[in-house]
Amino acid sequence: MKYVLRLLPVAYMAVIWIMSSLPSNHFVELPDSEIDRFIKESLHLIEFAILYVLLVLAFLTGKSDFTARLNVLCAFWAGLYGLADEIHQSFYPYRSASWFDLVKDVTGILVCFYFIRGALFKGRFVKLGKVLGIVRRF
Repeated sequence: MKYVLRLLPVAYMAVIWIMSSLPSNHFVELPDSEIDRFIKESLHLIEFAILYVLLVLAFLTGKSDFTARLNVLCAFWAGLYGLADEIHQSFYPYRSASWFDLVKDVTGILVCFYFIRGALFKGRFVKLGKVLGIVRRF
């Protein structure tokens, strides 16, 4: 299980990269274009937050302690990958890249960072802390 958790961030980054190379309606397009756009724009809030969480889970399975500094590094890496993804999208005429999308990416990361930091280092969010503690035992 720990090796699966360690490979998930890499696989997820590959999926993000591939999907960023395709038109936004490649997989699904809802009949109502306003709802379709709203949902796809909202996904920026969770797409890189998921990457951050996967990075945290991968590092929690390691032999060394998961420190507050490593937690910040995971958040920074997820944000940096969000920036790289926006740059990557700018090379495709059927995709768009914007600073606002990057802000949404980072906002999602920061929300998850708040909860994970609180659970692991501040003694808050006890249930989340227990779940993360289980991952540490893998």
